[in-house]
Amino acid sequence: MKRVSLFGYGVTTKPLGLQIKNSIFYDDNVKEPYFDEEKRLIRPSSEFNPDFSDLEIPSPGMPPHHPLIKSAKNLISEYDYFKDVMNLKIWISGTNGKTTTTQMTQHLLEDKKSVAGGNIGTPLGSLDTKAPIWILETSSFTMHYTNEATPNIYILLPLSPDHLSWHGSMQEYIDAKLKPLKMMKKGSTAIIPEAYKEYASAANIITYKNEADLAEKFGIDKERVNFKGAFLMDALLAMAVDKVLFDRIEYDKINSFVLDPHRQEEFYDAHKRLWVNDTKATNLDATIAAVKRYEDQFIHLILGGDDKGVDLSELFEFLQGKNLKVYAIGSNKDKLMTLAQKYNIPSHKCRDLVDAVSAIDQALQKDQVALLSPAAASLDEFQSYAHRGNLFKESVAKL
Repeated sequence: MKRVSLFGYGVTTKPLGLQIKNSIFYDDNVKEPYFDEEKRLIRPSSEFNPDFSDLEIPSPGMPPHHPLIKSAKNLISEYDYFKDVMNLKIWISGTNGKTTTTQMTQHLLEDKKSVAGGNIGTPLGSLDTKAPIWILETSSFTMHYTNEATPNIYILLPLSPDHLSWHGSMQEYIDAKLKPLKMMKKGSTAIIPEAYKEYASAANIITYKNEADLAEKFGIDKERVNFKGAFLMDALLAMAVDKVLFDRIEYDKINSFVLDPHRQEEFYDAHKRLWVNDTKATNLDATIAAVKRYEDQFIHLILGGDDKGVDLSELFEFLQGKNLKVYAIGSNKDKLMTLAQKYNIPSHKCRDLVDAVSAIDQALQKDQVALLSPAAASLDEFQSYAHRGNLFKESVAKL
């Protein structure tokens, strides 16, 4: 029997511990070995000895420089562990929109008994291995560690700088996202941005320039799709999967999909003024997409948080000349104010999110929009992006 080591005692590895008998967890937060309620052994990371391990499976977010990763000799991903499950696998990745695209694809294919998981919340160890289709939101972290498993269909949304501190550079991030192309087999299909058309693959590669090009290539009338802005791309890619697999285009079905909160979530205050909770916009590309959606109106734009060291100049170059004002919050507020001054963009430095809402309240007109689209992560001041979004909505409700 193989001796299996699970790195990290978390969402991804816990289900694996139930399937792999006698596996041992190694976790940074553990000081002394103990058994959990399922009688699984959890040990401190410092106790891992590669000479007594035949297989190591990490939590996807564990970076390559982690001591456990560096000492492992037989490292595979959870995707590799389930590579022999005999079903059709759809991987969906990209910088922004992969969660919504995964959910929309599941919505369209649920009549085919598909199940959705991966980074979307349900780890592979908890998915039904008898389900004919797995739809998996797939992170760059997972693909970095995956060397054997391949998808039957790979959907890649546009890429922009993200997780650079984890990957080390933008090129490493792109390489992780494109890694499946090198391993995909003949008969499989990849739908990717045209920018990466030169990447070699045995798969059938279909590239797209934008939403209009994507719709044309799959015979979709995008005017019959109710989603706009960034969500239109998500919907078209989900519909493309349905077209590839089952040669059908279901407008009523896609239009019945209900979006999750916190992504371009519109609501009105007591004075009937429009506010938009886009707290899930944690990188510049997501914020650019949100601003594009509302650029016909004056935008009171709340930016700021933990930008993970990303250069935000591209965002401010895009914002320059737009009809808007920036309200800076979070740990990078000083950087934002400096950039706003450099690009001659009206701006206001706020104490925090509640202060930003209060400042906007004094200026917001009924034909304008207040947009929380931070282009930054939330953990500098909040428990999660949802915590940030909920506080935003609660603050507006009190106006």
